[in-house]
Amino acid sequence: MSLDLSAIQGFAGNRLDRRGNDREDPALQARWRAAPDALHALFAGDQPLLKVQGDGLAGLLPAASAGGGGRESVFLGLMPDGRPVFATARDELPQGTAETEDGLVVGDLRALAAEGRLGEDVLGALAQAKSLLSWHRNHRFCARCGAETAQSPAGWRRDCAACGAQHFPRTDPVVIMLVRRGDACFLARQARFAPGVYSCLAGFVEPGETLEDAVRREVMEEAGLASGAVAYLCSQPWPFPSSLMIGCVADAAGGEVTLDLGELEDGRWFTRDEVALMLRGGHPAGLRAPPPLAIAHHLLRAFAEGRA
Repeated sequence: MSLDLSAIQGFAGNRLDRRGNDREDPALQARWRAAPDALHALFAGDQPLLKVQGDGLAGLLPAASAGGGGRESVFLGLMPDGRPVFATARDELPQGTAETEDGLVVGDLRALAAEGRLGEDVLGALAQAKSLLSWHRNHRFCARCGAETAQSPAGWRRDCAACGAQHFPRTDPVVIMLVRRGDACFLARQARFAPGVYSCLAGFVEPGETLEDAVRREVMEEAGLASGAVAYLCSQPWPFPSSLMIGCVADAAGGEVTLDLGELEDGRWFTRDEVALMLRGGHPAGLRAPPPLAIAHHLLRAFAEGRA
């Protein structure tokens, strides 16, 4: 169940063959970059650049669309038909730009995922591209000595010629947990949430911490609740900028709800029936679950259907 549930998360549809063993072969990388059928996931800052095709959008574009303003280019992998795919950064655009001079439209990755105008496999590749390009943009200088770094042939490493340090892309683990007590679960909302939306608690895993300990710590810090058994359910890549959401189920073991009001504006227990109504948009108080793009939606659906 966990594997299937992870596979249906937003941004989890990446089907590229990453060819990790070929990243250190400069000649092969050069050949793939020069391939006439190579494709590019183009970004201007954090914004993907897309081509309108009928009623849909194309997110992986031919090399001609990459232009000459690229600052970084990273090998993502091979399509099932063997075409190489790269993440390529173009110059950042003026704020408010909706279309580039060469006719590409500026997108928003969250909105694209919610609207369903791109295939899940393309969304997954764009998520991979966004995370890697963001890492390169923010790690141009060596964390050890401060000298400027250069990317490796495939773009999966940055090297410092001054001190010899090698730097690799990072993914930040985040636990998100459905806290349950019998036929009820604890949900909360932050002030930034859309009106009426309640979601699962979540937080970053800290150094020296197991996933289970991170779940228990976050639940105690944010809601004042002790947790017992913790189980993994599913995961979701979250490219904002580069996190892995790790979905867990935690059994409440006691304590009174004491909200961290610096993080949350409200939180309470919801019955299984209430959660089902929230997912259907039929809660009598107008309360809602997060949209299907979010892993919290699928944790709540599993709970409502008795699978968690």
